[in-house]
Amino acid sequence: MDTVSKVFGRIPPAPPTLADVAELAGVSRQTVSNAVNNPDLLRADTLLRVQQAIDQLGYSPNRAARNLRTRASHLIGLRIQPVQEGTANALMDRFVHSLVEASREAGYHVLLFSGDPIDALAGYDDLLRSTAVDAFIVTDTYLGNPQAAWLGARRAPFVAFGRPWDNPDAPHPWVDVDGAAGCDLATSHLLDKGHERIAWIGWRKDSFIGEDRRAGWSRAMRARGLPTTGLASRVEDTVSSGRDASAVLLDEAQPSAFVCASDTLAMGVLRTLAERGLTAGRDVAVVGFDDSQVAQVVASGLTSVRQPLEDVAVEVVKALEGRLGHPPAIHPGVLLSPTLAVRGSS
Repeated sequence: MDTVSKVFGRIPPAPPTLADVAELAGVSRQTVSNAVNNPDLLRADTLLRVQQAIDQLGYSPNRAARNLRTRASHLIGLRIQPVQEGTANALMDRFVHSLVEASREAGYHVLLFSGDPIDALAGYDDLLRSTAVDAFIVTDTYLGNPQAAWLGARRAPFVAFGRPWDNPDAPHPWVDVDGAAGCDLATSHLLDKGHERIAWIGWRKDSFIGEDRRAGWSRAMRARGLPTTGLASRVEDTVSSGRDASAVLLDEAQPSAFVCASDTLAMGVLRTLAERGLTAGRDVAVVGFDDSQVAQVVASGLTSVRQPLEDVAVEVVKALEGRLGHPPAIHPGVLLSPTLAVRGSS
């Protein structure tokens, strides 16, 4: 045994090479290369034999060499913003984890970059000029966000997590979750429990996402012939705002249940109930939106609308593959349905 082996123990075998695959499959190195990069050039039986050898050896084509040939980085850029203080929202953590897994399966990696809270385009230009990424995923689709238009004008491939609220005819692919359907589901759940005075706490009127979710609450109430006047409040997305809004609604409208545009607002309602000696689920029912980790661990549990982020990630990657294909294929928008995680608060 040599000195290195004595010090570090048994040396692990070297990773399999293209030559190893060629030898096992009984083909030339060029045939293996074609199997990886141009499989259409091979006969079906030859391609199958090479693929079986690749699987048996656990061979992984050299990504750096492939990148030099194709001039593709196989990296997808995603801008990450700091979590807002005073909220219970960890939605992006779950989405990013799902996206990384789905991207890896498709042969891509996700490159995270930070953004300037003031400049929505910070970071995009640098990555685009340096060709460091093949495409982007845009997650901030609020009204007036310049990212989609800026990227589109530069013909930079991207897919949006979120609908193009200010331009329904936008040509770029997008994936979103039906917030109205989620809040309709939440409200109907409470109506089936016998509640008739169900209050809504949502976001400011300039939030298209917030108004979309509010529409689901309103739709469910109207479908049962129940009034909504005086039962709605629009506030900032913070726990303290949810606390203050629910206190006013309890005093003035006396609802028996709340549906909230986020778990953050729902946590504010729970705080108000606790301060008044009331129990969520027994005295007043509460439903949030996003099914955050907080919703799952708070005492008795918070009923919440759960977004199918795993499915969102898969659809986003599918759209990216189409966008980066040769020739490119633009997928239509995809709208996914959420579910309701029922817990003790309702």
